[in-house]
Amino acid sequence: MTKNKSRPIALLAAGLLWASFAQAQESTNASGGDATGSGGTVAYSVGQVVYTSNTGSSGTVDQGVQHAYEIFTVGIKETALNISLTAFPNPTMDNLTLQISDYNNEKLSYQLFDMQGKQLSNGQIVAQQTQINMNSLPPATYFINVVNQKNKKVQSFKIIKN
Repeated sequence: MTKNKSRPIALLAAGLLWASFAQAQESTNASGGDATGSGGTVAYSVGQVVYTSNTGSSGTVDQGVQHAYEIFTVGIKETALNISLTAFPNPTMDNLTLQISDYNNEKLSYQLFDMQGKQLSNGQIVAQQTQINMNSLPPATYFINVVNQKNKKVQSFKIIKN
């Protein structure tokens, strides 16, 4: 009695053939999530290049969400300000002082932010020393950005309120 050896070979060949056609999506993504709206839900990932677009009556969805783009900065180089900024006392309880050495009437302002990035206050800097009232703020960590008249950040400070 001889065994039929062709059947296991055929099964092995069919399995290898099937495995070569089987594909799974695999990618390393920077981020992703689910977006839900009145028209339905879409799962998205940042990090894939678009390869298919699906269009419907309410819009278009691209499979893979990262469209390639480049950012170029075009313009003239601005000269840096020759000033020295300090913020004290840090940690503070009531008032914070911004001190500018070599102040030359440059139009500067400050912006006070909480840890979530919400702007709490702002004001103009019109002298070598500017007082920022922090009495009404709860104890936490804050950020103060000193910006020029073009709203470009000159310097940033991390401030702790006790």
